[in-house]
Amino acid sequence: PAFGLFIFTIARDPLRIIILIAGAFFWLVSLLLSSLIWFIAVKASDPQDERLQKGLLIFGVMFSVLLQEAFRFLYYKLLRKAIEGLVALSEDGCSPISIQQMAYVAGVGFGLMSGAFSMVNLLADALGPGTVGIHGDSQLYFLTSAFMTMVLIFLHTFWGILFFHGCEHRRWWEIAAVVIMHLTVSGLSFCNPLYVGSLVPSYLLMAATAAWAYLLSGGSAQNLRRFLLCKC
Repeated sequence: PAFGLFIFTIARDPLRIIILIAGAFFWLVSLLLSSLIWFIAVKASDPQDERLQKGLLIFGVMFSVLLQEAFRFLYYKLLRKAIEGLVALSEDGCSPISIQQMAYVAGVGFGLMSGAFSMVNLLADALGPGTVGIHGDSQLYFLTSAFMTMVLIFLHTFWGILFFHGCEHRRWWEIAAVVIMHLTVSGLSFCNPLYVGSLVPSYLLMAATAAWAYLLSGGSAQNLRRFLLCKC
């Protein structure tokens, strides 16, 4: 369902496709830089020290999250300049795409690239060697990983809306909330293989973030309430 965001809301608009691809590129660059720093840190440390290696892994995850959000801010600044250029070139003095639409598309770009890399890692694990659960571990690894990938794609989409809204209206607490939520969801992955401890809070956070992004995008609390109560 998460990849359907592109098909149903973006695929028919060339400008949105360009913004999505650029957003995916920004996420990819942030991952490349954070992976490079983590790789150097691991190579420069003692590989036999398990406590140190676990600490470096935690550091790598947290640093990657902060770097992703830094690149999200850089992408916002770039799109803001792009809007000014589009307005200057247009005949009616209006931009063909609003900042809210850019925020949504940029969020989808971040999410889809994140989901694509998660799927690649899953496929790499599926090639073997061994069988999932053969040593008594949970056999739900692939299923829960798929659900976690989906929630991250949706969360990146909603975070994009919240982050851009915070930048646009100078509400820095909204930006801080996005960073904290991103750190929280990433930190929950360390609860695995206790998958309930990571999936359930992540989905609850996704529901709350979706409602928040909906209201910031112009939706009404009354319509949201009617939707939750399944009223026409």
